[in-house]
Amino acid sequence: MSAEQLGFDGMPRRLYACTPSRLNTWLDCPRRYRMTYLDRPAPPKGPPWAHNSLGASVHNALAGWWRLPLPERTPAAAGTLLARGWLTDGFRDAEQSAQQRDRAREMVERYASGLDPAAEPLGVERTVATRTDRIAVSGRIDRLDARGDELAVVDYKTGRRPLTSDDARGSLALALYAVAASRVLRRPCRTVELHHLPTGEVAAWEHSDASLDRQLRRAESIAAEAEAADTAYRNRVPKPRSGDAPIDHAPHDELFPPRPGSLCAWCDFARHCPEGRAAAPAKEPWAAVS
Repeated sequence: MSAEQLGFDGMPRRLYACTPSRLNTWLDCPRRYRMTYLDRPAPPKGPPWAHNSLGASVHNALAGWWRLPLPERTPAAAGTLLARGWLTDGFRDAEQSAQQRDRAREMVERYASGLDPAAEPLGVERTVATRTDRIAVSGRIDRLDARGDELAVVDYKTGRRPLTSDDARGSLALALYAVAASRVLRRPCRTVELHHLPTGEVAAWEHSDASLDRQLRRAESIAAEAEAADTAYRNRVPKPRSGDAPIDHAPHDELFPPRPGSLCAWCDFARHCPEGRAAAPAKEPWAAVS
């Protein structure tokens, strides 16, 4: 007798629950996606990355700055929050960590000096969610601003590469955040901004209703591919039983072919992917901030 569950006509289709990060991981590399979201136990990751520590420290400091009482929101306070919450994982040594901490402190102080402390955001590190008839997507916005009668999504960036309006326009995550924020707060949200702290530049884009709808359809298409791969994977990999040896996932790699490229050097699972190692030898954890 077949173990397949029978469906019923007229029953609603189960929505595919996802985040922008999950969808982008599928786009970047299906094998990395599998190792991140499906393999259990998950393959062990490599060491923590210094650039992630720097980015998290900056995000935490700026989020904390908006939570201070209004009179305390000074540039110096932003720098103090950065220093107090500095994360040291991944740096080559204490000297490099201290150098990057000072660099990051200067970045957040300069950035805070250009902010209006009284311009209270509608959300800081705020989770928003929305759904279509195919997906249920959620994510966390760095900052959600009120701009007149409309909303604007603000995303902090700390990487060395300068950003342009094309980066803001093409960002799937920012578009999904805009749609979700608009539906949650019932206010138009078309403006998305990437605030690049190393340069102080803002890369902005104003979506139309049509362009936001295209990004939603794009998200649904990516989710459909990922969902099909999820289902095929679960149908082919047996569930572990108590006392069983760990499952060898290698025979199922053809379901999740790697996409070798420049990101391979920074992948947490590089050691488990021969194609990735061949395409881009792994970087040292501290290399991106040197």
